[in-house]
Amino acid sequence: MFDQAKRAFALVGPGRAGTTLAVAMAARGWAPIAVAGRSPDSPSVLRAAQRLGASPCESSDVGCDADLVVIATPDAAIADAAASIASGLRPGVLVIHLSGACTLDELEKLRVARPDVEVGSLHPLQSLPSVDVGIARLSGSWCAVDGPPAVERLAVSLGMRPFHVSDDDRVAYHSAATIASNHLVALLGQAIRIAERAGVPSAALFPLVRATVDNVETLGANAALTGPVARGDVDTVLRHLVALPDDERTAYRALADQARLLAGGTDTALVEALTSSEALRGER
Repeated sequence: MFDQAKRAFALVGPGRAGTTLAVAMAARGWAPIAVAGRSPDSPSVLRAAQRLGASPCESSDVGCDADLVVIATPDAAIADAAASIASGLRPGVLVIHLSGACTLDELEKLRVARPDVEVGSLHPLQSLPSVDVGIARLSGSWCAVDGPPAVERLAVSLGMRPFHVSDDDRVAYHSAATIASNHLVALLGQAIRIAERAGVPSAALFPLVRATVDNVETLGANAALTGPVARGDVDTVLRHLVALPDDERTAYRALADQARLLAGGTDTALVEALTSSEALRGER
């Protein structure tokens, strides 16, 4: 069984997520000993190895002296990365991946080749745009964990808040995370574009954004919803659509319709405004 007191680990896939977790682990007393990637001399491997004070090496050798191996490759590469390290692992080592969408099935090749090792996963539910920003955000963040109790202990040791997601719900969980982060960025990008076209500084939007997020957290999405769709103001919605450039209307309509559904709106005029181009003709 994995003994957390040993605390030596290796990293496979030195991107932002993997390096962030590795640096956070090192700050909590873990000993980083090896980093592997596409090749030992690739820039990302060398940068991570230098920052961690670890050795750049081939994947086949990365886990030779490790008690924990973190696989932080893109999802499509997890299975092959795990298989590539199998021969060099010590019995009892814990191997985890950091994917949000993937189950432990991605480590099946490793489990078949090495039934004497343990496998798990840990997905930080946090935006990690850079290593330094990510390190500051990890503590206090939630994370999805799977595998033996040592995975949850690792999360807690990093100040994270672990929870479990069933295999059947894993992709749905990750889609929720994607909507909450990536789609929100795309939405704010649209808001910034439209505001700047109107001569409004983008900075003016952020107090509103922060207050809205606070309202959703405190009140729930339904109670936090305000604005023309929530109050059934079809005329204002139509005026918005007329004012928007053609290439911005599709996103506005889709999200306004989601707001309508959230509010439980069934007004046929509002539905028409959000689904039919004919509704705009009388406003032009």
